[in-house]
Amino acid sequence: MQIIIVVNNPADWPFELPNVMVVAARSYLTDPYYLDLKNTKVFNLCRSYKYQSTGYYVSLLAAARGHKPIPGIATIQDMKLQTIVRIVSDELDDLIQQNLSPIKSKKFVLSIYFGRNLAKKYDKLSSHLFNLFQAPLLRAHFSSNGQRWQLQSLGPIAAADIPEDHRDFIAAAAKDYFAGKRKAIPKKAVPRYDMAILHNEKEKAPPSDMKALIKFMKAAEHLGIGTELITREDYARLAEFDALFIRETTNVNHHTFRFARRASAEGLVVIDDPESILRCTNKVYLSELLNRHDVSTPRTMILHKDNIEKVMSELGFPLILKQPDGSFSQGVVKITDRPMMLVESERFLDKSDLVIAQEFMPTEFDWRIGIIDRKPLYACRYYMARKHWQIIKTDAKGAFSYGNNETVPVEIAPSNVVKTALKAANLIGDGLYGVDIKEAGNKCVVIEVNDNPNLDVGVEDLILKDELYLKIMQVFLNRIEARKEGRIKF
Repeated sequence: MQIIIVVNNPADWPFELPNVMVVAARSYLTDPYYLDLKNTKVFNLCRSYKYQSTGYYVSLLAAARGHKPIPGIATIQDMKLQTIVRIVSDELDDLIQQNLSPIKSKKFVLSIYFGRNLAKKYDKLSSHLFNLFQAPLLRAHFSSNGQRWQLQSLGPIAAADIPEDHRDFIAAAAKDYFAGKRKAIPKKAVPRYDMAILHNEKEKAPPSDMKALIKFMKAAEHLGIGTELITREDYARLAEFDALFIRETTNVNHHTFRFARRASAEGLVVIDDPESILRCTNKVYLSELLNRHDVSTPRTMILHKDNIEKVMSELGFPLILKQPDGSFSQGVVKITDRPMMLVESERFLDKSDLVIAQEFMPTEFDWRIGIIDRKPLYACRYYMARKHWQIIKTDAKGAFSYGNNETVPVEIAPSNVVKTALKAANLIGDGLYGVDIKEAGNKCVVIEVNDNPNLDVGVEDLILKDELYLKIMQVFLNRIEARKEGRIKF
């Protein structure tokens, strides 16, 4: 990959690095030579990234040319948003307190050079901030109230503002960084495109087991897509890829959503896309959406602190309470009587001002119809766990046990189940979904639409086998090519 460092004045970057081109910003923006460069990464070290400034246009036009700008426009915008800065400060709170507690002053400035700091003791904090706000030279401002430190702001450091006594360190850090590009999977041939697969090895119930992830990787390779398994630590590297496939349980207040949002802003093809995560992971939103479009669901009411009596009166017992952002049958409770309702509703409403209350519909199994690109992919019956009313049972130690499952060809699944699932999923988007449906006589009711459905070896792939993984990777390939050709915007 060609590496270009763009500065306002080449004299601002007095370092010679192997295989690195230093270019004036004006030249990069106006010289036709740079329009035709392929497979290029652009490190933007201009003096300002202010809106419509030269530095802003370097990152903007780099993205338009198919280059990989660092920082990208999404990073530039994120550094300006105090809400994002606060979220990051909270997420890194333990590390911030651990690193900065010995400091006696009320202010501290951390200079981050390609993810490192002159003081080795701050390298871990520097690396985390660089991963979250990838800019080659970054300055983080912290303040203390006398008890705790908090990140106040972040901003880029222009090449012209590099302190003289930091230059040797920066030159070494840059050299190490440019020499350290990783590839996790050896390729038989140079792939046409690159995909990141976000996963979490420590997740107890991941949406895909490792065997399935390997099958996805093999299917992608068959289509000319190189893959790399990444984790939350690789946030900074998203711009290296053409696509992001999230195989970790998603939520809005979570790094998976930030990955989806950043990847989408960087122009990657993303599944799960941020809109699908927003729409699927909140059951209050989903309930309103399905109701507005006349998709059948169990009788449902939105519970709040002022209508608890009404909900009990209209739905009766037993009824189901659902935490809006619960997943894998977590945050779902069957209420059997009034005392239990008063206790559990208070507990649920402590976490969310609105909660889903739903009639209890006992069935032997739930259907799940897997859908991608608005087409049915698989049909599976998930049976209730033994002596339990859900398909997943959690014991006192947090261990999961599952009911049996039975995957059948989509063609022999009940047509009304498949049609109902498609109608519900199409309200969300054209991504990858798993629609859970109960049959009650001739009636089908949608329980929920999952944006991150399970795809495990020996379960959902039982009928299609390796073709299931190929079908999903083919959707990625089609969308990457459409984006590259300018036929579709993502």
